[in-house]
Amino acid sequence: MTDEALKKGLVIVHTGDGKGKTTAALGMAFRAAGYGMPVLIAQFIKGSWHYGELDAIKRFEGILTIRQMGEGFTWETKDPVRDREVAQKAFAWVREEILSGKYHMVILDEINIAMRYHYIDMEQVDALIDEKPPDLHLVMTGRNAHPRLIERADLVTEMKAIKHPYEKGIMAQKGVEF
Repeated sequence: MTDEALKKGLVIVHTGDGKGKTTAALGMAFRAAGYGMPVLIAQFIKGSWHYGELDAIKRFEGILTIRQMGEGFTWETKDPVRDREVAQKAFAWVREEILSGKYHMVILDEINIAMRYHYIDMEQVDALIDEKPPDLHLVMTGRNAHPRLIERADLVTEMKAIKHPYEKGIMAQKGVEF
């Protein structure tokens, strides 16, 4: 096999109940950006909260793009019909961006959560995987990845919760969790 035959845009899934799924995906984004490769990060659930990565990404303007497309965590909105509408609109937008060919990598942050709550259907994700540009890396994060997504992915990492400071009453720390 030649080196070219070994190159392929991967489908990557970060799932599990442990911390670090989005963080791992962002690490991949910064790695690709370091090589000048354009990356899009679409956040399906996160909406109004401010995260440190939003400020860091500004330093990579033109290479890294982040869009917070959700309206907050589902337990905050309490409106599943509206949440599905927002997720569907976000999915349609990100699909167009993926098909545009502008990006080396696209991260669909918390899409597994959107799928778990049936805001986005596995059939839509199957179609997206089938039609994505062949050299595009597609990274999907969130707990409870759909079994078919795990089957279709080229690389799956499960973050396992072993210990978390919250269990001791320690709240989320700036620069660590947000």
